[in-house]
Amino acid sequence: MSAPAARSGRPARLDLRKKSHLLGAWLITLVFILPVYVAFVSAFKTQDQIVSNPAAPPVPFTFDNILNALRRPDNLVQAGLLNSILVTTATLVILVPLSSMLAFYISERSPRLRSVLLAVFALGLMVPPQVILLPIVTLLRSIGLANSYAGLILSNVGGGYLSFAVFVYVGFLRTIPREVIEAARMDGAGDLRLWWRIVFPVVRPATATVAIFLGLWVWNDFLNPQFILGPLQGQTITTGIYVSLGAYSTDYSQLFGIMFLAAVIPVVGYLVSQREFIHGLMSGASK
Repeated sequence: MSAPAARSGRPARLDLRKKSHLLGAWLITLVFILPVYVAFVSAFKTQDQIVSNPAAPPVPFTFDNILNALRRPDNLVQAGLLNSILVTTATLVILVPLSSMLAFYISERSPRLRSVLLAVFALGLMVPPQVILLPIVTLLRSIGLANSYAGLILSNVGGGYLSFAVFVYVGFLRTIPREVIEAARMDGAGDLRLWWRIVFPVVRPATATVAIFLGLWVWNDFLNPQFILGPLQGQTITTGIYVSLGAYSTDYSQLFGIMFLAAVIPVVGYLVSQREFIHGLMSGASK
């Protein structure tokens, strides 16, 4: 093959490769979006429409699924949403300052001690939560916190969530100039004041990242509320969805209505936190 022919064939192969990559990307995106689309449109369709054609658009459009979910005599949706808001908010209120303080403490230690402490926290990410669920339930029962919101919140704080948050903060603290912290120490600032006045405002983007991920994980958690909180105390919205499943038949229209209501709050919170995250990055770059 002559050199001009080889050069003319090379752009054609590159163009074909780009098109194949683009097609693959669209197929992967479709695989992820299709379940979300089906769940969304099914919240506004009747039972017969859902069973006959799950992927069809909601024609005619109806709000009966959401209204019927809110009108349940057991108040499953209202109680589940309130319980999820309580557990998620309390967990974040404890985890965010605790993990940022731990990360600041670790970042101030010597390299050898810092490596040991990070290795200990890494165990919280490597050990599957299902493995330690039974010991946690046993421990909570021994101290009288089984089937309680306090026990569920403490289990969230002491699990892998804390390890993840510490690693995020430690990685972000490496970008803070040491001169800023040393200058504050020379001015007489203690560790607590230094963390509150200097470190915590600077790590605002990391705080938004931690709040986004941990908030979604705690909200969507099923195992911990199911085994720690238990049906005697109440359900979060995720366990409430499980309770709404019938043993022999399921009202899919109402089920998708409950799922839609369960997704509204985390989606809105995610969008708001994402906007704050971007704002924090831009403000940090401008400084």
